[in-house]
Amino acid sequence: MKTPWFLVLGLLFIFSCSTEQQADVALRNTRIIDADAEDNPDPFIYILGIAQDAGIPQLACTKLCCKERRHEKVSSIGIVDPKNESSYLLDATPDLVPQWKALDSLSGEPSSVEAIFLTHAHIGHYTGLMYLGKEALGADQLSVFAMPRMKKFLENNGPWSQLVQEKNIAIKPMDTAKTILLSRQLKLQPILVPHRDEYSETVGFFIEGPSKSALFIPDIDKWGRWDQDIIAWIKKVDYAILDATFYDGEELNNRDMSEIPHPFLVESMALFNVLDEKDRNKVYFTHFNHTNPVLTQAEIKKEVERKGYRIAEEGMVLPL
Repeated sequence: MKTPWFLVLGLLFIFSCSTEQQADVALRNTRIIDADAEDNPDPFIYILGIAQDAGIPQLACTKLCCKERRHEKVSSIGIVDPKNESSYLLDATPDLVPQWKALDSLSGEPSSVEAIFLTHAHIGHYTGLMYLGKEALGADQLSVFAMPRMKKFLENNGPWSQLVQEKNIAIKPMDTAKTILLSRQLKLQPILVPHRDEYSETVGFFIEGPSKSALFIPDIDKWGRWDQDIIAWIKKVDYAILDATFYDGEELNNRDMSEIPHPFLVESMALFNVLDEKDRNKVYFTHFNHTNPVLTQAEIKKEVERKGYRIAEEGMVLPL
């Protein structure tokens, strides 16, 4: 049963406050597109979580950031396509169960998730696949899109290989030279980014809808190590959902920050300062470590927002 258009619009109101070689991708259970449908809104991005891989609160953390802050789900976004009553997950986090449920409620269709797209093999970005196996959902060949090394990692290491053997998932290869067509009005393209690639390569995603586009990069080392220009990308898209794991280099006093490189939020703001206000407004910082003061110190958050940037929050809707 389709969700009435006015209910979906109500949700939007409430929660919003390379050579391109196109490749048609046959997704399991993809529904027929009704080209004449006018009773459903355009697709949208839904922020499903904003925390770094280990979530908030973090295991064994006794700091105020974990004692006094509510639970934050691990960084992920969904793409919801109401016309097709379908949705897509970008990353399978340890919080997959409530995040999947949120997408079902928005798309108006039980088990609406047509496919999962993985960025890389760090714990916050793929371990939610465990809920697809026989101990849980027992999925039937759910499409999981992965880059070549990521695909090989899943196929050759348990328990993930069991998901393949039991046909709970069907791993579909991704190629940065190819655009994946989700529907007539939605397409997605992986983009390689530098990161700690112990088990797999790392990608972000360029998302194109009928009216707007987005860049999603939850993990990257430093902007200067990327072979592409983040400034140009921000100017190109309507939304840039970007890694802000740490606020600055003083945040952790018990870890060697060079071993866990990310663009500090203060570094990103200094780099993005060349942008005009309109373009700075496109930036949504996400993937926050539990220690990041932007989540716990109101004056720091206000200063980031005063400079024109946005702090991603679970439940935000970004129309495409």
